[in-house]
Amino acid sequence: MSDQTMAGRTILVTGASDGIGAETARALAARGATVHVTGRSADKLRPVAEAVGTDPLVADFSRLDDVRRLADQVGERVDRLDVLMNNAGGTFAPSRRTHDGHEPNFQVNHLAPFLLTHLLRPRLAAAGASLVVNTSSIGNLVGKVVLDDLDHERRRASELRAYGTGKLMNILFTRGASQRWASDGIVSVTVHPGPVGSSFGRDSWLVGLAYRTPLKRLATISVPDGAAPLVALAERGPDPELDGAYFSRFDPHGRENRQARDQSVIDGLWERSAALVGLA
Repeated sequence: MSDQTMAGRTILVTGASDGIGAETARALAARGATVHVTGRSADKLRPVAEAVGTDPLVADFSRLDDVRRLADQVGERVDRLDVLMNNAGGTFAPSRRTHDGHEPNFQVNHLAPFLLTHLLRPRLAAAGASLVVNTSSIGNLVGKVVLDDLDHERRRASELRAYGTGKLMNILFTRGASQRWASDGIVSVTVHPGPVGSSFGRDSWLVGLAYRTPLKRLATISVPDGAAPLVALAERGPDPELDGAYFSRFDPHGRENRQARDQSVIDGLWERSAALVGLA
């Protein structure tokens, strides 16, 4: 039996400089897919791009103009996109601000992939049937979306709460896309890959502590294990029965924040995000 299960499919993996993004890109390329990779570090991304056989696409999600440029570059390279893996993200001190003036957990984890996916929607629709996979986290359980304060300007939030809110937004965006884009043949899912022992948390002293000490061996799973659910979803492809699902690894019924199915929050976040990135 051929192991080229992804032959003929075109995929973009964000956050592919290292960790599960790089592992997922390599695994899907080995299965025959044409895989394009993007990340913020040119030096780290280059060997991954060489391994999958495409040119690197460098973009920093803390700069929305980088996201717009990335979408233009992808549009120049491909006529269609079968799978978009929105894997880029991280945890950041909420007191910081991005180049665009946003709270970084909000922008990097939600607003940037929200914008990118919208800009690539024509390429996803051109595939006839396509899949968007958004990497979320069990941290969504501690998140709280306040529609009138998405940038945490009027309320104080811990780093864990701000990160969890960004991961909750991944689920909300997934549900919003599944409701709005089904007619384009676009299926959207989100997945918690597990506590992966990668460079996650490198931008955070607090959250990264466990990843920089011997606790890493006790509290985390390997990078290949973490990438496995993403690879499996890409191989399964755009299954309409899973549209809007939140996976905890391979289980399509992951534990969700109670806001994850609140239609007013799904719609409100979509509308406010679109306005903030100039899509409204």
